[in-house]
Amino acid sequence: MRPQKVNDQDLLEGLMSVIRSKGYDGSSLNDLAGSSGLQKASLYHRFPNGKKEITSVVLDYVEKWAADNILSLLSDTKIKPVERLEKALINIDLLYGRGEKTCILRALTMDSNLELFGKQLNQIMTQWITGFSTLGIAFGLSESDAKNKAEQTLILIQGSLIVSKATSDLSLFQKTLTSIRMMYS
Repeated sequence: MRPQKVNDQDLLEGLMSVIRSKGYDGSSLNDLAGSSGLQKASLYHRFPNGKKEITSVVLDYVEKWAADNILSLLSDTKIKPVERLEKALINIDLLYGRGEKTCILRALTMDSNLELFGKQLNQIMTQWITGFSTLGIAFGLSESDAKNKAEQTLILIQGSLIVSKATSDLSLFQKTLTSIRMMYS
């Protein structure tokens, strides 16, 4: 058996970069192969169900990364709520390249993609809302207020990524992270 030419993390990061920038419909197998460091045949060997499987695996990767690096922090009762929030926001900043990277969830929310990935996207968004709700409760909010604040937090993050990208002003994303810090203080 020949050794893999590309490790899994590098492969998934490369694939994710294409899907983030071009969306599902705009990503060709040539684009995905080029970003992965694999030949098209090798990409098909790793993902026999093609682009749909690739996208689903990339979503799984993002979901796991967020669970390990953001959501687990938000619910870690061994850490003070203010520290949980700070560490989670640092990792959100990392995930989105300080506001430069498009959110893959946004890239896949076109109507045609919702049929393919809607359940997975809903699950990921719900996990983020649950994580920030848990944090809100730790800050002393009621369940209802915590959920409302969590939803607003997600809207602020996603909206600021779009506005930052459209205006070429990454400081808007940074200002949003600061606003989120203040929302929970």
